[in-house]
Amino acid sequence: MAPETVRKRLRVRGTVQGVGFRPYVYRLATQLGLTGYVLNDPGGVLIEIEGAEAVAADFAVRLTSSPPPLSMLTGVESEDLAPQGSAAFEILASENRGPLDAPISADAATCAACVAEIFDPAERRYRYAFTNCTDCGPRYTIATAIPYDRPNTTMSSFSMCPECRAEYDDPSDRRFHAQPIACPRCGPRLKLVSPRGTTIEGDPVACTTAMLREGAIVAVKGLGGYHLACDARNDDAVATLRRRKAREEKPLAVMVPDIEGARKLVHVTASAEALLVSSHAPIVLLPRLAEAELSDEVAPRNRYLGVILPYTPLHHLLLAELGSPIVLTSGNVSEEPMAFDDREAQTRLKGIADAFLTHDRPIRTRCDDSVVRHEDGQSFPIRRSRGYAPAPLMMTKRFHRAVLAAGPELKHTFCLGSGDRAIISHHIGDLENFEAMEAFTDAVEHLTAIYQVEPEVVAYDLHPEYLASKWAMGLDIEEKIGVQHHHAHVASCLADNGRRGPVIGVAVDGTGFGDDGTIWGCEVLACDEESYERQFHLREVPLPGAAAAVRQPWRMAAVYLDAAFGDRAGDLDISFVRRTRRQWGPILQMAERGINSPLASSGGRLFDAAAALCDLTETASYEGQAAVELEQIADPSVTGAYGCPVGPDEIDGVELIALLAEDLAAGRPVPEAAMLFHNGLADAIAAACGTARERTGLNAVALSGGSFQNILLLHRLRSSLEAVGLEVLVHHRVPPNDAGISLGQAIVANARIGRSR
Repeated sequence: MAPETVRKRLRVRGTVQGVGFRPYVYRLATQLGLTGYVLNDPGGVLIEIEGAEAVAADFAVRLTSSPPPLSMLTGVESEDLAPQGSAAFEILASENRGPLDAPISADAATCAACVAEIFDPAERRYRYAFTNCTDCGPRYTIATAIPYDRPNTTMSSFSMCPECRAEYDDPSDRRFHAQPIACPRCGPRLKLVSPRGTTIEGDPVACTTAMLREGAIVAVKGLGGYHLACDARNDDAVATLRRRKAREEKPLAVMVPDIEGARKLVHVTASAEALLVSSHAPIVLLPRLAEAELSDEVAPRNRYLGVILPYTPLHHLLLAELGSPIVLTSGNVSEEPMAFDDREAQTRLKGIADAFLTHDRPIRTRCDDSVVRHEDGQSFPIRRSRGYAPAPLMMTKRFHRAVLAAGPELKHTFCLGSGDRAIISHHIGDLENFEAMEAFTDAVEHLTAIYQVEPEVVAYDLHPEYLASKWAMGLDIEEKIGVQHHHAHVASCLADNGRRGPVIGVAVDGTGFGDDGTIWGCEVLACDEESYERQFHLREVPLPGAAAAVRQPWRMAAVYLDAAFGDRAGDLDISFVRRTRRQWGPILQMAERGINSPLASSGGRLFDAAAALCDLTETASYEGQAAVELEQIADPSVTGAYGCPVGPDEIDGVELIALLAEDLAAGRPVPEAAMLFHNGLADAIAAACGTARERTGLNAVALSGGSFQNILLLHRLRSSLEAVGLEVLVHHRVPPNDAGISLGQAIVANARIGRSR
């Protein structure tokens, strides 16, 4: 008896466009002898198969067992149809009807097969800087709309040559339906130009590497914007880059030719290597080797180094020819968004770059490099952007209505919540100028348009002066929900872990507007997605000069010493006091009288005070510098801790600073004292969580906020909490810093919508 013929329709959802999924389906179906078709539509990929029932069932199983490496399936729906007697299996043209539901794939690092091609003289793409296939290359940064097809990308103006068209149409070729396909005959081209815009004759890659060897700074157009590059071993070149870019002390990232080059600079474990060579290709923060041959100007006073491998063919060509590491940092002046438009780059980077290595493939969306810290086999995201964004996070609870979460001020992202997905934007930057706000609003317009999400609710931070909050309040959206900053932090951690609470939430950072009008920043909350109760907070101290106190940590040290010792503070025998006490008078008077000195329970400002006392950072050139330098100098082998009293609702940071100051005066080495400080704060927070458990019966703790980028603080606190049986939730998909705030805002807003339904 002949096997029964069946026809099935399968709808596949997730990241399935632009990742070689249709060619994969085609090859699988034809291999099994099935007929039918596959196409992209706004919901993802639509498949119809016809054949023997057992074979169709086998197809359905194998469809999800080994999909293309860049795909991410979130669901497969199946329905039975009447057989039609189709004769072949085809890839049909995309359909544009219906609601858009297919996420755009993130940009992917060049795959090994394409790298091999560009270094093979026998290949027609030999040394071609725009080589890609269905397993790699630009995606999000060139997409203008979805479905992800060539007409909906910035490659639409490049017509395929016959050879590329043949590869594109050949189901057996790895470039079958690769939308950015190109070659030297028909694709984008490189050129090297002077700051005046005149073309520099010669091979662009060879000329660029020659300039880098001579100490020049070159602006390089990458996937999501321009980077600034220089020889990472040349002290003068790196110092010049810092001066021109106005990036005085913040560490710079280094690109190395290959994984062996990384091993010469940093300690690379097997898990760290897997992250470095992954399609995400982030900057990975790893322990620096003492023997690393690198300019001290790259990452001064830092035990870690941000390392990244080449992730485009152009990077591979440059690094292979140069044979040594380069600094590769965002193409901007400090605090501005990354330049990505060619004219914009020529204008904004003219005073920084000695030349521009550019090309004629437009970038639709600027997208900076992602940053991940890797420690003890675990990855902790610092910046989620190129290679990850805008891949959605699947939520355990659906959004009742479409939510636009406007995000914070610093490390800004925004979030679209729709259906069962949270779509977090790429890294925008700090919303402190017109250029950053323009980048933000353009990104909102782009993502809402391509996903056809019409926000019905907007969520925003409570701080009245945040530009994102002001923008949100001006939107023509009736329902607006303000979300407290630290509640958003904890909600973000919950969503990151697929949890809803209630939990004990610990949020430690620099600044967040409290619901009592003060500045919060070291909070222990009992909360779920919808609401919270403040259980403990750091003892409040004034911030003399408000924002000036953030830029000048010595002010915080003076305030804390005054709170701890009063008039005796000036008699402490430590170098910080001897050097700065003559400046204290006006600052302490300002604080005492409450003149531009808001009260704050900020963990970040506590770290500022400790770092200043340790003679590390009196004036900060970048956000969080004092805390970073305190962590870097601390001796991890020290297990003791300073005592830090915990009262009914306060953690007494003043006493913690007092013990630090007295120990420094007694001659304690700074590395030991810095670690005792870390451990003391961690133990105090752990004690507060223990009391919160007794009060609430909650047995899980969610840790969030920028201070938990500090691995020393995170590890000590996590160990202390787990030692007493508490479950600890930490971030692993979105950053704990303010880049995760927008997700938390969306989650809180959705919970409050649900309550009112």
